[in-house]
Amino acid sequence: MEKNIEVSLLFDFYGELLKPSGRQAINLYYNEDLSLSEIADQQGITRQGVRDSIKRCEQQLFEFEKKLGLYKRFCELEQGLEDISRTAQKIFDESQDTSAKALAVCIKKTADTLKE
Repeated sequence: MEKNIEVSLLFDFYGELLKPSGRQAINLYYNEDLSLSEIADQQGITRQGVRDSIKRCEQQLFEFEKKLGLYKRFCELEQGLEDISRTAQKIFDESQDTSAKALAVCIKKTADTLKE
């Protein structure tokens, strides 16, 4: 996965654990696509200070994921729900039993709801 996307996703999971100034710098850089100079102007610090803050926060985000694994677990759950939904659809398509079809619809609906 591209680093920018990965950092942005990790930020969604762990952003509140960062210091406010670092959280703002990461948000502006990765989500708002501002340059280091633009962020420096907004925060009233040097471009190098912004870069250092972003690098430090990136490292923290990766460390949080390494220790907590919330993003990895989220991806596994999403994949599991997709598999359940696909299997329920297959049961519905291939079964002649109306009660099995009804259960398959219920399972698929529940899996799809949990994916939202």
